[in-house]
Amino acid sequence: MSTQPRDERRPYRAGRRAKAAAETRRAILDAANRLFVEHGYGRVTVADIAREAEAAVPTVYASTGGKAAILALLIDEGVADPIVEHTLAAVRTSADPRDAITVTVHGVRVDNERHFDLLHVLTTAAALDETAKETLTRADSTYRDALAVVAGRLQDLNALRPGLGRDRATDILWFFLGHHSWRLCVADRGWSWNHTEKWLGEQVSTALLGDRAG
Repeated sequence: MSTQPRDERRPYRAGRRAKAAAETRRAILDAANRLFVEHGYGRVTVADIAREAEAAVPTVYASTGGKAAILALLIDEGVADPIVEHTLAAVRTSADPRDAITVTVHGVRVDNERHFDLLHVLTTAAALDETAKETLTRADSTYRDALAVVAGRLQDLNALRPGLGRDRATDILWFFLGHHSWRLCVADRGWSWNHTEKWLGEQVSTALLGDRAG
């Protein structure tokens, strides 16, 4: 029998349980991501996810919730991608509006490329599931908020075309740099990511800066 005091053993055991729970949660999320991308949101069940993650169905519900909750967690991870804050930090300190746009377009490209398949899962799921629709709406709102920071910086630099304010500039950024534009160019039309980034950057510069884009 161990002579170690019980109160010294508990933190160690609690730490192991927390680590095991985190690993199980990660396995469930990774399994769901693979299945959603491979088979589509509508065809995947919680039982499928449990089987792929080598976990029991009740464990899935206890760890991550149901299918819609799992998708929301995956999207939240994408929204929190460090590339977003890294890009915005560079924009906030940029003194050249053209540099700010270049940094923005590249950062948005990286973010969309990393999460391209999952974003497609979400947009298709939103047509089937009200919770998924709410997740898409929330993600799009966060996306637009980030683009509004860029529009605000361009406004602060007095770089926007005459008569163009922050709100309209944000709308223009969303039109050209929203996930729908990347999907249209890359998935629907077969453009490369590099070509898409270059072309969208040119359109954004012309639309927001006008004659000042040159």
